[in-house]
Amino acid sequence: MFKAGHVLEGAFANQKAAEFFPAISANYAVDEAQYLTELLQLADPGEAGIAAIRERARSLIEAVRGRENAVDTLDALLRQYSLDTQEGLMLMCLAEALLRVPDAATADALIRDKLNAAEWERHLGQSDNVLVNFAAWGLVMTGKVVDPETADGRPKNVIGRLLKRSGEPVIRSAMNQAMKLMGKQFVLGRTIAEALKNGRPEREKGYTYSFDMLGEAALTAEDAAKYMADYRQAVETVGAEPQVGKGPRPSVSIKLSALHPRYEVAQRERVLTELFASVRELAVLARQRNVGITIDAEEADRLELSLELYEKLLRDPAIAGWGEFGLVIQAYSKRCLPVLVWLTLLGRELGERIPLRLVKGAYWDSEIKQCQVQGLDGYPVYTRKEGTDTSYLACARYLLSEHTRGVIYPQFASHNAHTVSCILAMAEEISQPREFEFQRLHGMGDALYDTVIEKYARNVRIYAPVGAHKDLLPYLVRRLLENGANSSFVHQLVDPRVPVESLIDHPVSQLRKFAAPGNPRIPLPPALFGNRKNSQGINMNIQNQWNDLASAYQPFLERQWQAAPVISGQRLAGTPSDVRCPYDLNKVVGQAQFASAEQARQAVDRLAAYWPTWNATPVEARAAVLERLGDLLEQHRAELMALCTVEAGKSLQDGIDEVREAVDFCRYYAQQARQKLGREELKGPTGERNELFHEGRGVFVCVSPWNFPLAIYLGQITAALVAGNTVLAKPAEQTSLIAARALELMFEAGLPKEAIAFLPGDGATLGGVFCRDPRVVGVCFTGSTDTARIINRQLAEKEGPIATLIAETGGQNAMIVDSTALPEQVIKDAVGSAFTSAGQRCSALRVLYVQRDIADRVIELLKGAMAELRVGPTHLRENDIGPVIDQEAREGLLAHIQQLKSEGRLIAEATLPAGLNGHFVAPVAFEIDGIHQLKKEHFGPVLHVVRYDAADLEKVVAAINGTGYGLTLGVHSRNEETAERIEQLARVGNLYVNRNQIGAVVGVQPFGGCGLSGTGPKAGGPSYVLRFANERTTSTNTTAVGGNASLLSLGDD
Repeated sequence: MFKAGHVLEGAFANQKAAEFFPAISANYAVDEAQYLTELLQLADPGEAGIAAIRERARSLIEAVRGRENAVDTLDALLRQYSLDTQEGLMLMCLAEALLRVPDAATADALIRDKLNAAEWERHLGQSDNVLVNFAAWGLVMTGKVVDPETADGRPKNVIGRLLKRSGEPVIRSAMNQAMKLMGKQFVLGRTIAEALKNGRPEREKGYTYSFDMLGEAALTAEDAAKYMADYRQAVETVGAEPQVGKGPRPSVSIKLSALHPRYEVAQRERVLTELFASVRELAVLARQRNVGITIDAEEADRLELSLELYEKLLRDPAIAGWGEFGLVIQAYSKRCLPVLVWLTLLGRELGERIPLRLVKGAYWDSEIKQCQVQGLDGYPVYTRKEGTDTSYLACARYLLSEHTRGVIYPQFASHNAHTVSCILAMAEEISQPREFEFQRLHGMGDALYDTVIEKYARNVRIYAPVGAHKDLLPYLVRRLLENGANSSFVHQLVDPRVPVESLIDHPVSQLRKFAAPGNPRIPLPPALFGNRKNSQGINMNIQNQWNDLASAYQPFLERQWQAAPVISGQRLAGTPSDVRCPYDLNKVVGQAQFASAEQARQAVDRLAAYWPTWNATPVEARAAVLERLGDLLEQHRAELMALCTVEAGKSLQDGIDEVREAVDFCRYYAQQARQKLGREELKGPTGERNELFHEGRGVFVCVSPWNFPLAIYLGQITAALVAGNTVLAKPAEQTSLIAARALELMFEAGLPKEAIAFLPGDGATLGGVFCRDPRVVGVCFTGSTDTARIINRQLAEKEGPIATLIAETGGQNAMIVDSTALPEQVIKDAVGSAFTSAGQRCSALRVLYVQRDIADRVIELLKGAMAELRVGPTHLRENDIGPVIDQEAREGLLAHIQQLKSEGRLIAEATLPAGLNGHFVAPVAFEIDGIHQLKKEHFGPVLHVVRYDAADLEKVVAAINGTGYGLTLGVHSRNEETAERIEQLARVGNLYVNRNQIGAVVGVQPFGGCGLSGTGPKAGGPSYVLRFANERTTSTNTTAVGGNASLLSLGDD
């Protein structure tokens, strides 16, 4: 952990920047409590200091509240519709979507959906602000328009009736007006020229500006080029503007994600060449025009890459010595202070002046979720606002210390009057005055900084968004989430109802009042599931985590592996065949020996003989084996990932996810067995005891697929074993090696060798034996619908008990996108769902239905996003998409692709690099008329796109149901009613709304379909283990001996 408490002693001052750099990565998700203890040493000004700051903050707030412009419209609006009320959220959601929806019908449906659901009357007349009251009235009216009938069928009021005639279109134009007002409040101008004009009065007061061109991250090269042109234009225009007022010259802020569609760590080489060239070009222009440039901060995963890029730019002769090339660092990041130290060392080495904007950070909620999803050890951000505030003050103290003098030009961005008071106090302690400035957002904190400029004569820069109103909302939602929660300072500063006392507590004092510095209501990712430990992930975007993984993973890529039949722990000989790597056909990965029919008969004999012993083993002991296996899988993660790569062609991230899923299955089924397989006494009449308990059924056969050769293989086997069955494991022919390695780990975890038989080999040969053996009580199968039918017929015809079939089969999975959806989000999710794992997932997206009104934009984005995909060997991190599993799969897909190409419906096809020697199929997308055109599932990277009319939504769902499959379905819509209607109509196992439709998590999204997609119950769900068990009851008459002792001995209460 970084020794933050030592920075002021100059502990790191003699290090070279390059030597120090690894300290940044090492601090990614350190223990919050321990690290805050370090930061408190810097942030705490002592009792007298805290008291003095209190008084300064008090007088500053009182001065601010006394100003005429203290409450702006936005503060008033936020106070009424704060984002912790349902109404506030609905208002934002509605506004955000309405600006994008091109067709009136969908817009009106969205209005109905959002306005029906909230209690607008509560807000009537609650605000002193005319506009806000007007908004409340408008919303109440619209609520009445939309739902004019009372329960007894009488209209609520005359106005309701009058408005009913005009209906939603009136609301639509009113909302658009309201959004324009909000736009003016938050956006300085639609163009940079308009912004300069509108900002003139503020500049005359002494403010300056940093202009931010609105827009989200670029997904395509075209988008990136458009943003580049916007930035160029901004720099030219600001450069031509004469100086106004006493403040510094205006500058321009840029987002790296807007300038390159693949600004991510896996594409590091491209970032350090292509993105470098774009930023360098802007910086050269800006230097000529005398306009400063600031690189905005983005998500935590990109921090280290952005620093590497910044260093390369700073060392470039065209930028060196300029002194106006700055960047933004977020104080909610645990890496913030080490980054500041590194920048100081770098600046000293190069003799540079670095403008540095310190912000609190705007992606807090998504950073927390991301870590939980990825199963990381901790969070890169603080889990309490007070932690972030403490970090901000600690970093400010370092930025104003002598160590940074002459190197860092600090820019403090905050709307918090207490934070401002702390910084003013720190600045006054310095013997020699320091140059620094404050920064605020346009539309917020006007009164606070007018006071600061007058009273303290400090420079203040306004960060002002510029752009069309439709681009405003993603930015606005971020700002509102940041400032709109009721705890927000912006709100409370100007709200006369909030006592000043409550606003002038020092975060250091607040933090010390808590029992723990971390927020106990936000569990660490490993503890997400309470008493079941979450599987451990890795964040490959963090340098030290990547280094550890790469050094563990690489050696296994060259290893040779073996698989052979194993019965009762004895390894037997079989028919040998070489296993070749699907992305490099010259590479032999190892050898698999396939079992014979005779060995299958022998296996069933042994398993049947051992079953009573295993069935009598206590559930606790069986569950403990699974938990030990889960731990072993994590210990051998790098090796298992390498096997997934060389045998199944999986990418690194797919490999991490595969091991995690296998671990989750082990822990989840162990927990389920403990909860559900014990003895349970059932309620009944007095004088008898009725008990329900479970036991294994006998010999279960588990037939697993090649597309999840570890996770599904172990998911089936562990469920069958923990329920008390002995198992015959038959892995897919293509992936016997990883299955054999997992078997070794099962034995290492303490599974009795007689409880499982391992038979790699040909499905038809072995299936002919076990599907006809009277001692086989059930088959658990994942694979094609056709194979499931064959197994089902054979089981039905065999002698002996009626056998169970648990089958998870194919899908013809669709995603339905209406015009309220955000096209950029749709494309991220559709491309991920269709092409991850080369489209070889049961859950993968095959048919994308897009409402006609937005289809052109979605298809244009799809083309651009597909052009960015990289296909190639998957042991290399920069490749997004690997091979399909074998030659047969490839030929089948190419025939389908050829057929569709001949019909002239190609949308886009990714490029295959020259010189590949594997089973590669380029990701491809076609337009078709409807899902009915597809006669079977095409298991690979092929996406089919269909346009539909809004009025035909129900017909679309009927067509999807008409295929007979029912596995996954995606929906992208901001209209909850639409999503609910689709949920009612669709016959699918897994419905995903406003996200991708792959990667179901054990215990969180139990996975499995219905119809042609499988029998259920869902894998990773609460009913799965029970399907492998027999239920038994025992009823005992406890009075048979004579008399009902328990009844007779009842006392009186």
